[in-house]
Amino acid sequence: MADGLTIGQAAAFVGVTIKTVRHYHRLGLVAEPERDGSGYRRYGSGDLLRMVQVRTLAGAGVPLAEIGDLLDADPERFAAALDDVHRRLTERIEDLIGRRDTLHRLAHGDRVLLPDRACAVLDRLTELGFRHDYVATQREALVLTRALVPEIFDTFLTRLEHGLDDPEFVELTKIGSDATSWDPDDPRIEELASALTDKLLANPTPLTMPTGSRSRSDTASRYGLVNRHREDQAPAIARLNALIEANLRAAGIDLPHQ
Repeated sequence: MADGLTIGQAAAFVGVTIKTVRHYHRLGLVAEPERDGSGYRRYGSGDLLRMVQVRTLAGAGVPLAEIGDLLDADPERFAAALDDVHRRLTERIEDLIGRRDTLHRLAHGDRVLLPDRACAVLDRLTELGFRHDYVATQREALVLTRALVPEIFDTFLTRLEHGLDDPEFVELTKIGSDATSWDPDDPRIEELASALTDKLLANPTPLTMPTGSRSRSDTASRYGLVNRHREDQAPAIARLNALIEANLRAAGIDLPHQ
């Protein structure tokens, strides 16, 4: 996969038009990425995450002029702003009742972007003692998966649920979250990749992509944006993920190549 997506690809992945993306830029809701050596702006997973958040809030009835403040607000200001938007929506007629209910769910944070089942998984991660930054990254990965590769979303959740019921897998995953601070050449990464691969292969939940999604020409790009989210900030995790993917392919698991 190239280093990022063009504006047309990014718009298609998120489900908006190029004109809408440019409008987001003009309003300051989504920062414009730097141009590459060819003069094109390239969008990464973080840019797409922001677009999904803006698109979802707009779809819930939040005016675009207020979305930037909502996304950047602290929890108290976020709740106060939502109360005000909710009041205005409830004053409108019956065809807006569905939007009002969706907006009400915003008070529960992720629940406008993720279903209750996914939020329960995130709550479980917190209960099991995972670091806040790891839970935040998993939250972003779930949002991206649901938006970009929805056909694997339920399977992804099932794998997480099964894994969190396995104390050994939980411990290995915690070690993996600590590996963000390791040197990419640390020999422990190979050992951890091998152990995590064994755990994944022992899980009966399918690891391969659904047959239907394979027919899309951009499947590998979509999968890569999710699977490589935030790897640029943690070289050791990038190597860990690459080793696990290589191990799974060596075991006969058919994964998209980016």
